[in-house]
Amino acid sequence: MSEECNSNCSSCSKNCEERREKNQFLEPMNKDSNIKKVIAVVSGKGGVGKSLVTSLLAGEISKKGCNTAILDADITGPSIPKAFGVSGRAKGDGENIIPMETEGGIKIMSLNLLVNDVTDPVVWRGPIIAGTVKQFWTDVIWGDVDCMLVDMPPGTGDVPLTVFQSLPVDGIVIVTSPQDLVNMIVEKAVKMAEMMNIPIYGIVENMSYFKCPDCGKEHYIFGESKADNVARRHNIDAVVKLPINPLFAQACDKGLIENTAGNFFGDIIAKIEN
Repeated sequence: MSEECNSNCSSCSKNCEERREKNQFLEPMNKDSNIKKVIAVVSGKGGVGKSLVTSLLAGEISKKGCNTAILDADITGPSIPKAFGVSGRAKGDGENIIPMETEGGIKIMSLNLLVNDVTDPVVWRGPIIAGTVKQFWTDVIWGDVDCMLVDMPPGTGDVPLTVFQSLPVDGIVIVTSPQDLVNMIVEKAVKMAEMMNIPIYGIVENMSYFKCPDCGKEHYIFGESKADNVARRHNIDAVVKLPINPLFAQACDKGLIENTAGNFFGDIIAKIEN
């Protein structure tokens, strides 16, 4: 434990043994994997663009030369393969599953890479869904990974709790949008992270504004930004505000999100690299 430790793990980016020892429910990493850092991308509710943020963040990290992976824990609504243009079925070696890779080398495992038809609904109860997420950690040969992003389902239910308890999560990124209703619910995710003693690396406010391509003026379609207020209340010092950008939607639809990665997440990536 650091001499400066104030026992508030959620506001600290240090991954000390004191915090790790508190979790007695960790699942073993796949024996043929070496994953250095695990970051969960979470939100309090659906529809705020969490998978988009996961995809953009993964692309940006990968372009810095890091071996990057995405574990798609949104079992009932997996969208990561589509965003990266990855299709088909993942193969195995008779014992474990081999993840598929994007054009840029990002490793991906998602339920949509294991089903016959990606439009088939997943009508499973919570324990089965949670068990599948664990298997994506224990039974997938990830190999050497510098940073794994976990695209979480919305809310604070079974799967987020399973991920926080079963995987050695080093930190989380909170995704929100400007509406008051969304921010009220997102604070539940923030408080869950605090309860689980997991550091919050930053808040990403998606759809924060729209910049007119003609006059350059910024329009706050969903209301003025609330991200800074939430960050101040919880001592979070990294805030990213993503604009409404039709190019993001087009890139996801065409499977080209990897080519859209820019310099959006500098402060958050600095914490991940710490």
